[in-house]
Amino acid sequence: MRAVTSSRAVRLRAAVRRAPRALYEELWAAPADRVPGMGEPDAPAWRPVFVVLLVFAAAFFAVPRAYELSTDPVTGVSGWAVLAALAQSVALLAGMIRPVGAWWAATALSVATVLATESAMSPDRLFPWSIMGMVFQGGALFLLALRVPLRRSMGALALTLLAGLALTVHQTQRHNLDLDRSAPVFVVALVLGTALRSLRLARKDLVVQAELTTEERARRALLEERNRIARELHDVVAHHMSVISIQAQVAPHLVEHPTDELRENLTGIRQNALEALAELRRVLGVLRSEDAPAQSTRHAPQPGLDRLGELVATVRSAGLAVTVSSTGEPRPLPPGVELSAYRIVQEALSNVMRHAPGASAEVVIGHRPTGLTVQVVNSPPDRAAAPSPGVRHGLLGMRERAAMLGGELATGPTPEGGWEVTAILPTSTQTTRTTEEAR
Repeated sequence: MRAVTSSRAVRLRAAVRRAPRALYEELWAAPADRVPGMGEPDAPAWRPVFVVLLVFAAAFFAVPRAYELSTDPVTGVSGWAVLAALAQSVALLAGMIRPVGAWWAATALSVATVLATESAMSPDRLFPWSIMGMVFQGGALFLLALRVPLRRSMGALALTLLAGLALTVHQTQRHNLDLDRSAPVFVVALVLGTALRSLRLARKDLVVQAELTTEERARRALLEERNRIARELHDVVAHHMSVISIQAQVAPHLVEHPTDELRENLTGIRQNALEALAELRRVLGVLRSEDAPAQSTRHAPQPGLDRLGELVATVRSAGLAVTVSSTGEPRPLPPGVELSAYRIVQEALSNVMRHAPGASAEVVIGHRPTGLTVQVVNSPPDRAAAPSPGVRHGLLGMRERAAMLGGELATGPTPEGGWEVTAILPTSTQTTRTTEEAR
């Protein structure tokens, strides 16, 4: 039993020794919350109005406070009472900038004014906190609770109540004690300030979370678009690998008396092609999501520029006037380039129908020695477009398709009020490699 009592005494003495250091860190050294600038997520919209009201309140309450502190019934308000009231008003206003220091100043001024006037104070007057004293001290606590965590503001409340209790114990004459009235006022001020601080921090967290959600949605949209492009390109690559496998299998029969070395090399080529096809199917299985196309759709050949006429006919049947023209000398293009060009035209015409009702569109396919140019231009709409349901990622998909080939995509309004989409898709391997290295 003695050992337990001794251990408790040791812990109590250690806590007492740590108390000054903890008090210094919590209610002096530790900084308050930074004042958010206007426009920041946690900047209160009511702050400018509150500052103006606080200035008027501090000036208004200084007058009755000066009369409260005056103890000479003949001369009226004394000079030191006016200075003390003004000092408390300034301390209250300073709480908007330095709430911790302002609370210390307000508490020290309150204690000093009570000690200076207690001996001449009327017994009927509230003690130790008068009405105006509660207003200034409660205001300092409120401004402190707006800018510091609840733990620190609770410490300030405890010190305020202890100061009032100490003044009550050391009174030189009997007064009308008001601790039962001032304590609820101080508690309400602290609770209100803490609630407003929590609301501000919650609003800031909500805005930050919304920004993170927007970024996550954009990243997810990008990944989904890349997966869709990868699924489409799988058929193109798989077709080429199948052709390589078949050619490697047939080649020995096209040569009279093929050597064993040739047969072995062609067999290795065919085997590598088959293994590559198996890997492609495995990768595609990972990329496919639950909303992947149906089995019959996945095995359908990917479209190219040879099916551009079908696309234009479908769009015209939907009511959009479209003209198609080409420049340059047409020549065979890689399937990936044709697929990307087809999808870019498809998405651009869909955007015209969705966002430019009543407009007409022009599609220009430019064949160049180093690549293909796709241009889709629409005229100004004749009426406002209805809100588009859902989230669209058309521009993102077109940009990804162009970047995949090492090309470029440019979009923007035309001088006439329409919209233009221009994609440059290189076909030269050297051009693509140079573009990728530049990135």
